[in-house]
Amino acid sequence: MTPDYAAPGVTLYRGDCLEVLRQLPEGAVDAVVTDPPYNVGLDYASYEDTREDYEEFSARWLCAARRICRGPVAVSVGQANLSLWARIAPPDWWLAWWKPAAMGRCVVGFNNWEPIALYGKPPGALCDVVRADIKPDRGLKGHPCPKPLGWGTRLVEMLCAEGGSVLDPFTGSGTVGVACALLGRGFIGIEQDAGYLGLARRRITLARNSCPLFADQWEAPPLFTEASP
Repeated sequence: MTPDYAAPGVTLYRGDCLEVLRQLPEGAVDAVVTDPPYNVGLDYASYEDTREDYEEFSARWLCAARRICRGPVAVSVGQANLSLWARIAPPDWWLAWWKPAAMGRCVVGFNNWEPIALYGKPPGALCDVVRADIKPDRGLKGHPCPKPLGWGTRLVEMLCAEGGSVLDPFTGSGTVGVACALLGRGFIGIEQDAGYLGLARRRITLARNSCPLFADQWEAPPLFTEASP
């Protein structure tokens, strides 16, 4: 599979995440930070967010991602899926994304936090609460549920050491890739929707051009070929 976009420190693939993950070599990246679909009926451009095999699909891509990652894996699972993910694959720990002053409604009033499933150990000691405000961003127009940049930068900084690399198999608007560009980490992104991948590419390119810390020396690992073991 040929990358849709490749530049020093960043490689983007358009396609089904399971197919791309299958072709990446074991231990290709230092961390995974991702925000997969929650299967709650959100209006994505080219993905049906109500699939009957959601649990099986989640278990498959998580297993594939952990094979590729030699460090921690962080999955933002959403409040509605907390117990479901505890059943699919019990994490080693739960992180909390604290989003002060958020206006999302819940059964007790307002929801100001979301769970993040953590698999594996981070490179150092960390606080298990990630604070990131939700801020309007006109550059994110077109995606139904983009994560704020603070969410991405804090998780990348916590879970991947300087000069390391991060994978996001559900790249969406590219928040994790932007965070990697700003923090000097390599990035591999996978996204099946062409429009979202274009948005991610534009945002990551702007971040690369504005930040001298980008890890220009890091190169994405090659995909396996058909002849690979």
